[in-house]
Amino acid sequence: MSLPCDVAIDPHPLLDAGAVWCELPAALGDLPAPAWLSALLALDAQAPLVRDEDLRGAVRDLLRHGGYKPTGRGKPASEYLVRAAGEGALGSINLAVDVCNVVSLHSGLPISVVDTDLAAEPYSIAVAGPETSYVFNASGQEIRIDGLLNLCDAAGPCANAVKDSQRTKTHAGTRRTLSILWGTRAFPERTAAAVAWYAELLARAGAARVETALLSR
Repeated sequence: MSLPCDVAIDPHPLLDAGAVWCELPAALGDLPAPAWLSALLALDAQAPLVRDEDLRGAVRDLLRHGGYKPTGRGKPASEYLVRAAGEGALGSINLAVDVCNVVSLHSGLPISVVDTDLAAEPYSIAVAGPETSYVFNASGQEIRIDGLLNLCDAAGPCANAVKDSQRTKTHAGTRRTLSILWGTRAFPERTAAAVAWYAELLARAGAARVETALLSR
């Protein structure tokens, strides 16, 4: 399958990125997350993918390659999800984010999801340069992303494996999304399997259209 938008990737020796584009049948705020999807936010939920401790290290190596330090508050989002789920604090946000979190939690891959009506083509994936940052929440907090792989749109970096930009996050009116799965070549089949499951969950949840691509191949 192919995406309705192009995503260019700068050469990278470790990245095995995947993408899932989705068109929803209605505004996101009018699409409650089904109970079966929310149930998958539990660590012990049955899933076709299982987290791997070696994968955790490989993902950190991927983010570290450009000079970024994926530790502390800057660790991969997938690690945060595991901790939150273990503490019983990983709840439903909205259908689009819940699918992202479910696949990330069980695959071990960090995943970004952006509203493509808030972003602007062209899209690309590249390592951020020195002194780069963006606002990542409604409170105006910023994250420094020097040396970190990012999805960029025409305005600059908008998402990465740690925290996505506030300016392109999903909201009640979201109708179309683009998700990037930050996979690693150390686990070459994990990205493809996670992309397939992601698309399957969206289709089961009633998405009007789903398109996928393995960007690094």
